[in-house]
Amino acid sequence: MPFILFNKPYGIVSQFSGTENTLAKFISENSVYPAGRLDKKSEGLLALTNDGKLQARICEPKRKLLKYYLIQVEGETTQNQLNQLTEGLILNDGPARAHSARIINPPENIWDREPPIRFRENIPTSWLEISIFEGRKHQIRRMSAAINLPVLRLVRWQIGPWLINDLKLGQFTKMTNKEAWSMLNQ
Repeated sequence: MPFILFNKPYGIVSQFSGTENTLAKFISENSVYPAGRLDKKSEGLLALTNDGKLQARICEPKRKLLKYYLIQVEGETTQNQLNQLTEGLILNDGPARAHSARIINPPENIWDREPPIRFRENIPTSWLEISIFEGRKHQIRRMSAAINLPVLRLVRWQIGPWLINDLKLGQFTKMTNKEAWSMLNQ
């Protein structure tokens, strides 16, 4: 039974059927399903499994499995904006709160995005690391927009115990579901 960690490129849909830009372009294993999703405009770590209980465990917000994101936003981030993220915001579908949020230096070990983000000479950008327990539709993008920091780039770097590490863009690694459960239960 496979458990797959995939570094999803920008522009790829987190499903196997449909348009030409799907997971099937990279992964031939047809018995696995994403444990959580990344929207088409987001990049980074995606976990896939054929174990329904493992999939539910990864996605269930009440089980407190942290997901870490690196985001590039338009504008200079203030401590007040970070505080708003961690204290909580009200979105159109209810309250949302980051577990942690901090300003980071531009990541050195991140790949170039294709197509590149828009560049505006007179508008600075900043990078943040944000962690959340849940993952509602476009949650981080909507939280950032609510504090006037439009997201230019969003990369999921970690899901619970699994890190993207040196997994190249468009590549994946496999383990068994038993190994994945073991990592979760450590």
